[in-house]
This record gives sequence, structure tokens and C-alpha cells, in this order.
Amino acid sequence: MHSHHSALGLASALRPVQPVTLIRPHAARRAARFFVERFPGRSLYAVKANPSPDLLRILWEEGVTHYDVASIAEVKLVAETLPEAVICFMHPVKAEEAIADAYFNHNVRTFSLDTEEELEKIVRATRGATDLNLLVRIRVSSDYSKLSLASKFGAEPAEMKALLMATRQAADALGICFHVGSQAMTPAAYSEAMERVRAAIVEAAVTVDIVDVGGGFPSSYPGMEPPPLEAYFDVIHRAFEDLPVSYSSELWCEPGRALCAEYASVLVRVERRRGDQLYINDGAYGALFDAAHIGWRFPVRLVRASASEARDMAFSFYGPTCDDMDHMAGPFMLPADVDAGDYVEIGMLGAYGCAMRTGFNGFGATLNVLADDEPMATLYGGVEQERQVPSNVVTL
Repeated sequence: MHSHHSALGLASALRPVQPVTLIRPHAARRAARFFVERFPGRSLYAVKANPSPDLLRILWEEGVTHYDVASIAEVKLVAETLPEAVICFMHPVKAEEAIADAYFNHNVRTFSLDTEEELEKIVRATRGATDLNLLVRIRVSSDYSKLSLASKFGAEPAEMKALLMATRQAADALGICFHVGSQAMTPAAYSEAMERVRAAIVEAAVTVDIVDVGGGFPSSYPGMEPPPLEAYFDVIHRAFEDLPVSYSSELWCEPGRALCAEYASVLVRVERRRGDQLYINDGAYGALFDAAHIGWRFPVRLVRASASEARDMAFSFYGPTCDDMDHMAGPFMLPADVDAGDYVEIGMLGAYGCAMRTGFNGFGATLNVLADDEPMATLYGGVEQERQVPSNVVTL
């Protein structure tokens, strides 16, 4: 893998025809250390956000030892990449064969569920194992988050008493988990969810060993500048301390976006301009799935040797495929003189962008290049970071 200081250095040296993913390992290291050192419990990386083996190894080196997976393929990926990692199968609906494979072949002992049917499935698949950590997922509000995760999974509060009591009988360690939705914009999302957890524990009168507040920890995007992450941690810690659980109970979280969003950006080339529309060589079927399908606004900047003196204006993007749906409405603010042949860096794509890329229409090939400059936005600006360049990197 080659290395450049920045997107400008890359564009000037290579003039790439295909999109280029700029990888910033130092940003992922910084985020991982932040969670390991400051979250008042255990942090599980949500692998779905970015399953890159290189990223998994970076997080492991910085102290992230537990990994939240949603499929048997992710179980195998983590097991092969990090043989000593603790794998937690946190999808509430799993194939019975996947449960058995995870338990007997990959040492997975932690599973989530939100129905008695799923509990029975886990017990059958593990042949009545007595060493299970079973976390019951409760449905909570996603009102404070940019992407809802409230409709698909989670037991209703009225269902929790019976489900917790039944799960307590099968579990070595019993837990409650929830997910407030992706990109939670206020710590209140977690305090309100923890009130539901409290009510469920009181009503069921069971001993709870693990409370998992899930993911939802935000990153910074245009129009979505959240409070400091410490504010989230403080609210969660206070709420956990007030729960009717034992002193030995564990607090978990499952950051995905917050650990990897700053890890990567993408350098694209403008192939055509039509008014306020730019045709670029990446799009909805590549790293910009979220920009196209849910209107996510990513930070952008024009990459040109001589700084533009033109005022900024709002642009939308079209991707390289033949599909009208390959459209990113934005608005993306760029200098008004941007034109065909220019390069644009699109930031904060380490989360989901890299994971969602396809080869539709023959597009999708990208070059990965290390960059040692800062990401386009960060929530970890005050955290010192020693940057390390692997010995196999060629610097141009």
C-alpha cells in the first residue's frame, strides 16, 4: 500500500482515474483509545460498520478485545483475523445452524434475543449449554437519532418480564441490551432508554449481569455536529450507577461509526459538470450509498494545487452508473468554479461507505492509499496520537 501525506499529494502524483480510498490508521487508533480509556465499561466494535481486517487489527492493538457481529460470516472473519478476540453474536434473529456453528466451532458464548422463540432456538442449537451470556434486547425510542433502529428488533416493555424470567433460567449471565438508533444527537437518548431498562429489571425482579447500551455514538458531519462524546459517557455512567443491579454487573457499549468514520475518505474525479450537478466516478452503488439513499451529507473539499477564489455553492452529485438512482442530492458545498477533471475529497466514509461498495455496472474498483494528515472532521481533536507508518509502505 502506498502512502501520501494528503489527498492533494495523491492527486498531484497519480492523477487517478478510479476513486481512491484514503486510509488513516492514526484516526482509528485515536478513536479506539478514546473509548477504551474513557467509556466507563467495555467497548465492543460493531463489525458491520467496516469489516476491514486491517481495521480490526488496529482496534485490537489499541485495546478493543470484544467484537459485535451480526452473521456467521462476520463471526468467521473476526475469528480468523483475531483468534483471541471475544465474539458476541448480537443479531436478535439468527439461523439455528449459525448459532451452532458459532458456539461449537468459534467459541462464541454471547448471543442476543428479543423473543422466547429465539431463546428456545439458542438453547437447542447449543444443546442446552450452561455457559451462555444471553442479552435480551428491549425496544427503545430512536427519536433522537438520525437513523431509526426502533422498528425491526426489540421486545416491547410489556413483554420483558416473561422474557427476562425465561432467559434467566437458561443464561449463565443475563443481560439487557438496546439500540437508540444511528447517529444519536443527544445523550438524552441513552438516559431515556436506561429508564426502560430500569423499569424492566424492577418488574421482572431478576438479577442482571450485563447492561449493553448498544451503538448510536455519533460522528461529525455537515449539519450534524453532536455534543462531546464525554457527555454521552457521563449520562450513561450515571444511569448505570442508578440501576438496581449488583456491584459486579458489567456495562457494555457497541460503537461502530464512532470508531471508524474518521478512518477513511474517498478521492473522486469530476467527469462532467451540468449546472449545479457534478458527475463523479463514485456513487450510490459505491461508497456513497448513504448519501444517495438517506440523504446523508458528507464533508467535501476541492483538491486542487492552487486554492480556488470562487465562492462556495451547492452541488448535487451523480455517480458513474447508468442508474438514475445513482444520485446524491446533497447539498455539497464546493467552489463555484469546480469543473470536469477536478478532484474532490469526500470525508468520513470509514463507516458504512467502505462496507457498502458494490461492483454494479462494472464500477467499484478502488485503490487504497495511506494518508497521514487529519480527517476532514473529528470528535477526538484533543487526544494525542502517535502516528505509525507500517514498514511495508512506499512513500511517494
